[in-house]
Amino acid sequence: METVLIYVLFFVGFVLLIKGAEFLVEAASALAKVMGISDMVIGLTIVSIGTSLPELIVNILASSQGNVDIAIGNVYGSNIVNVFFILGLSAIIRNLPLSKDTVIAEIPFSIAAIMIVGFLGNAEIWGDNDTLEGLSRYDGFLILFFFLLFFAYIIMTAINDRNNQTEAPPSTINKLREWSLILAGIAMLFFGGKWVVDGAVHFATLLGMSEAFIGLTIVAIGTSLPELMTSVVAARKGNVDVAVGNVVGSNIFNLLWILGLSAVISPLPMNKANNIDAFMVLMASTIIILLMIVSRKLEVKRWHGVVYILVYVGYIIYLLKRG
Repeated sequence: METVLIYVLFFVGFVLLIKGAEFLVEAASALAKVMGISDMVIGLTIVSIGTSLPELIVNILASSQGNVDIAIGNVYGSNIVNVFFILGLSAIIRNLPLSKDTVIAEIPFSIAAIMIVGFLGNAEIWGDNDTLEGLSRYDGFLILFFFLLFFAYIIMTAINDRNNQTEAPPSTINKLREWSLILAGIAMLFFGGKWVVDGAVHFATLLGMSEAFIGLTIVAIGTSLPELMTSVVAARKGNVDVAVGNVVGSNIFNLLWILGLSAVISPLPMNKANNIDAFMVLMASTIIILLMIVSRKLEVKRWHGVVYILVYVGYIIYLLKRG
């Protein structure tokens, strides 16, 4: 009976993810206009926080229960999925023009985030040894400090948006209704993501897959489903800033907020294979800029999306061989 319930919730979870993403995108975009804040800031904050809730709950549970490989694999894997699969698929649906702030600030910040995590995971800076020790609680607090710096940047950007607003915001929007839709959308994404992940882990365990593989693939893809649905819906509706801001913001949140908090809850030992996954996260953010340099335009084009998808397929094949 319990197995049947897992299967039922697995499919119900997909429905909640789809409708929750629609509620979140539409309400967040409407509020952005009323508050005089750009869609990009909304994507980097409200939408990113909402779609990152499944990663957060999975990592808190995994860290508290000692499932380190799932905690690390979930964050690294989710960030890889976000760029190579989700941003790739969104770009295939519609070319995604990027603002200068995204190219010179947010994407470089995501690159800096993985470099900080990678460095701390490889060096025991709080002790006498220079070995691969993973993330200690002290590392977790330091990572959370960098997250606060990023959040301060977002607040300053939002204030500048309001100060530079030239058009009067619409006054006919029911703010209470939009906030209610945002909260409902976040709740639907949260429970939908959790039920899909629970079902996916159950299926994977039955097939005898390793915890590390489950974290990097099944759980990572499952917890990234809110980002997937939100960015795809946003791209189809033409809300490009929400689609891009959701991906970039979620990556930074995953590394600095969720992984930092996970390390504070319980130290996260790492192995050499984690460095390969960290390199893929670094490559995911870097390739966005490299392909724009090749195209000589601040835009993620459809052919970029095809490249991202192919790279992700190659990475999955590598994980299958790694076991």
